[in-house]
Amino acid sequence: MKTLLLACALALPVLAAIPAAIAPALAQGDVIATRKEGLKRMGGEMEAIKGILDRGEAVGPVAARAEAMAAFFQTLPSLFPPGSDQGETRARPTVWSERAGFETAAVNMVTALGKLQQAAASGDAGATATAFREAGATCGACHRAYRSR
Repeated sequence: MKTLLLACALALPVLAAIPAAIAPALAQGDVIATRKEGLKRMGGEMEAIKGILDRGEAVGPVAARAEAMAAFFQTLPSLFPPGSDQGETRARPTVWSERAGFETAAVNMVTALGKLQQAAASGDAGATATAFREAGATCGACHRAYRSR
């Protein structure tokens, strides 16, 4: 019994250190999952907007979608903290090595979505379609530079 207690006492510091050792990995996994979920949601929003435009529906509701998307893209760089390149991610190393360019790409998307929001709020379907195409091109430019296929 004394041997078992001694073994447990010796193992406690090692076991206590395990959560501290894996915490960064878990945190990175969480941020990767969070950004994946958010970007998937953004793709869904783009598809929904495309559907509205393709069906010729009133474009007013697109304004709220664009505004919500812009709010997400304002936070995008924070979802790529240093070290979050490890794990199940398709982000290219340039996200971290060319950080200023990546942050500019996020700002460009926020700007494009602002234009989309304004066009949709005006009710002008043609201007909304043009702004949507510009937002899509901005999205694609970021993918080409910062996302592996």
